[in-house]
Amino acid sequence: MEPEQMVVLKQEEKYRFEASFEGKSYPSVQVDESSPPGTDTGPNPSRMLAVAVGHCLSSSLLFCLERSRAEVGPVTTRVRTTLARNDKGRWRIGGIDVEIDTEGRGPEGAEKLARCREMFEDFCIVTESVRQGVPVRVSVGGRPAGPPAPDPSATSRT
Repeated sequence: MEPEQMVVLKQEEKYRFEASFEGKSYPSVQVDESSPPGTDTGPNPSRMLAVAVGHCLSSSLLFCLERSRAEVGPVTTRVRTTLARNDKGRWRIGGIDVEIDTEGRGPEGAEKLARCREMFEDFCIVTESVRQGVPVRVSVGGRPAGPPAPDPSATSRT
């Protein structure tokens, strides 16, 4: 497990970016915003998050099943992301629903699948991080973005 990973996004045109994975030999991915304002030539960030959550959960379940030596059928995972407006009227991810389809095979397959079903979510790095909230620090041009942090030495006296 790599404790740190780097993704580099380079603008190609308007809202379309090429995402490459530093230190890895696999191909880059084109990402874009839905139309409008983007051109829909690649998945948008909400879809990429859905991929991350769905793949992580599927892999966690498969890992548990492999460790249990369970025979299972192929896995198909469907992830539905719903958008909702927050109290400021901004679009946010309102929910993520994940449905994983597989079946246990053999005399103990169903029993082992039931056991893994109870525990696999706790081992999914992405889903549990999203559920808990992940600190995100942002800078633009080498300077922190957003409003300036309050000066702890400045206290008002009334």
